[in-house]
Amino acid sequence: MTVLEDKAKELGRLIGQSAEYKAVKRANEALNQDKDAVALLRQMEQIRVDAQRMMERGEQPTEEMENNLDALLGQVQGKSAYQNVVASQENFEKVMARVNEWILDGIKKGATSSIITLA
Repeated sequence: MTVLEDKAKELGRLIGQSAEYKAVKRANEALNQDKDAVALLRQMEQIRVDAQRMMERGEQPTEEMENNLDALLGQVQGKSAYQNVVASQENFEKVMARVNEWILDGIKKGATSSIITLA
């Protein structure tokens, strides 16, 4: 293993142990336990699949399909388990954006460094 690979795996381990990542996992597990929300999400996915197949055949999804999708989305968005997933994912995405900024900052500093390291 290279030093870079070791550091990347360590970073992944630390991210996996973060409160934000754990919150996403807990929120998703809670959502999966909400049978009503799961049923709504499955119905939405089926409409999306049907619409995609229609588009592949050169057809347009029907207005009824769009209306059904909108109605289902409104219902699922009202579920607290779904709201918790969205909020926890947003928080995790903010953390990952900061991590990416830190990585880019490290890359810039590494590219300008005159120190040569052997790994």
